[in-house]
Amino acid sequence: MSDAHNDHESAIRNPKQLVAAVAGFFLVTVIGIILLVSFVTTTKLTGAGTESQSAESIAMRVRPVADEGYTLKDVNAPKVFLAAETVYSANCAACHTSGAAGAPKLGDAGAWAPRIGQGYDTLVKHAIEGIRAMPAKGGNPDLDDIEVARAVVYLANKSGAKFKEPDVPAAPPATPAQAAATTSAVTAPAPAPVVAAAAAPAAAAAPALMLAADTGKALYGTACLACHGAGIAGAPKVGDKAAWAPRIKQGTAVLYEHAIKGFQGKAGMMPPKGGSSAPDDEVKAAVDYMIASSR
Repeated sequence: MSDAHNDHESAIRNPKQLVAAVAGFFLVTVIGIILLVSFVTTTKLTGAGTESQSAESIAMRVRPVADEGYTLKDVNAPKVFLAAETVYSANCAACHTSGAAGAPKLGDAGAWAPRIGQGYDTLVKHAIEGIRAMPAKGGNPDLDDIEVARAVVYLANKSGAKFKEPDVPAAPPATPAQAAATTSAVTAPAPAPVVAAAAAPAAAAAPALMLAADTGKALYGTACLACHGAGIAGAPKVGDKAAWAPRIKQGTAVLYEHAIKGFQGKAGMMPPKGGSSAPDDEVKAAVDYMIASSR
């Protein structure tokens, strides 16, 4: 009988043991809370996509092309004309692939037949000067007339025409002054390398943001202007605050996804990356530029 009684006795047999047990429980609880708070406040937690605007990500997007092993372009060298397909992909595909704003689709012989019947000269004139919803030079004023003409021939020939691609004009011979300048540039001794001190992240962030804006503006001019400059196919015009307000409310993550992957809306459609082959980071920079210009 006494053994059964002892089995049900508590481990706490006096007030001192009770006080010690309660104090131990609170001590363990307090230590646990301190460790949890320390973990939350010292560990950087970020959501998906939040790193895109960090100083490191921006610097990576706008780093000099020379860092990637590319050859820098000599501004004094003869102009290298872009291939017809390259011009089409960067400036024409946004509308002529989807048929936005009534643009005849690439390969649609039925839609192109009456236009081809107008003749090569008329088609090139319309492409260079613009007509109806089509902006001049596809919205890229930096294109040379020859580049536009070659893109027109590419489009028309893929759709039933048999136009001859225009020849690229020969580069003029270099003048004595240009030759002397080139020789001086080649023979001049290379400047001594300068080791720059590491700049503070806060000081480097402002120039990086400016370069990112320049990158976005440049891509807008080549891939987005054709639709967002004229409001083609339901695209909100840059600067139209009323049209952009509900889109900005969706958040940049949604706008980035629509711009990169494409989007089909009630009033029109957006081709992936505006029909260009630009990297995702440059597309995001173009979205940031349009948002900043339309607030």
